[in-house]
Amino acid sequence: MLRQFLIILTIVIIFIAVYFPTRHARHYNYIALQNIANELDLRKPIEIDYNLKNCTYHGVVLNNEDINIDSVYVTKTFNKTFIGGEYKPSRCLPLIKTALIVPYRSRPNHLNIFLNYMHSFLQRQNIHYRIFIVDQNDTSPFNRAKMLNFGATEAMKHKYNCLILHDVDLIPINTGNIYGCTKVPRHMSSSLDTFRYNLPYLTLFGGAAAISSEHFKKVHGMSNKFYGWGGEDDDFYRRLVQNDLEPCRFPPEISRYIMLPHEKQKASENRFKLLEESEQNQKTDGISSLSQNYIVKLEDLYTHIIVS
Repeated sequence: MLRQFLIILTIVIIFIAVYFPTRHARHYNYIALQNIANELDLRKPIEIDYNLKNCTYHGVVLNNEDINIDSVYVTKTFNKTFIGGEYKPSRCLPLIKTALIVPYRSRPNHLNIFLNYMHSFLQRQNIHYRIFIVDQNDTSPFNRAKMLNFGATEAMKHKYNCLILHDVDLIPINTGNIYGCTKVPRHMSSSLDTFRYNLPYLTLFGGAAAISSEHFKKVHGMSNKFYGWGGEDDDFYRRLVQNDLEPCRFPPEISRYIMLPHEKQKASENRFKLLEESEQNQKTDGISSLSQNYIVKLEDLYTHIIVS
C-alpha cells in the first residue's frame, strides 16, 4: 500500500514539474550582482546643482549587508524629511527619483513599523524618494491594485519617474536592494521569509515591484476590478509580458524580505474569471478609468492619499 502511494506521489510530482514548471522556482534567472549598477535606470534631475557630484550606486549594491531582523522593530534615527515624506541626499546629486507607493487600510501598527524602518533604510541609498500611503476609506473589500493606481497617478503628477509598488507588511533586510528602477520592470521581493526565502513561481509579481512611470502608463497601470485577496498581481504580470516587458530580478542574497504578522484576507471569489478576461480589459481598465474621489494630505513622514 505504501509503495503504491509513493509511486502515485512520484508520478504527480513529475507531472507538475513537467507541465507546470513555473510553479516551482527554487532557481530563477537574475541580474548578476556586479552588473546591477549598469542596469539601473539613472536620470539626472531637471534642476541640477553643479556644486554636487553625481550620486553613485555601485557601492550601495556591492557593499550589501544583512540587517538583523530583530532590529526591524527598534526605533530608528534618520534625517528629517520634507513635509509629505520626501527626502533628497545633500552630499551628492541623486540620479534615482523614487515614489514608494503603499496600498493601505487599517493597519496602524504595520504603518508605524514600516515608516520608521523604511526612512532609515532608504536614506542609506543616495536616492531621492517620497512615500505615498494610499488609504482605502470605504466598506468594500480591499482593492490593492486600485490603490496602487491612485498612488502612481499622484506620484507621476510630481514627476516621479520610478514607481515602487509595495505592501505595508513587507520589510527589506538587505541594504544592497536598491530602491530604484531598472531598464525593465523588476520583481523585488523574490526571497520572502514566509516562502522560506524561495520564489514560489516564476510569474509572481506581487509584494514589492519597481516599474518606470513610462512602462506603467504603457500597460495602462493595473486592473481596478480585483476586490479581495489575489489575482491583481497576476493580471499585472500578464500586462507586462503582453507589452514585451518581461520583468527581471536581483540575486536572492540581496532580495530578502520579511513579512510582518497579519491576518490573511478573504480571497476574491471572481479572480479567476477576471484573469480570463485580462487581455480584453486592459485598454479600458486601469489608470484612465479611476474616479476623482480622493483627497491628498501632507503628513510629516508621508503623503496621505485618502480614497473614498
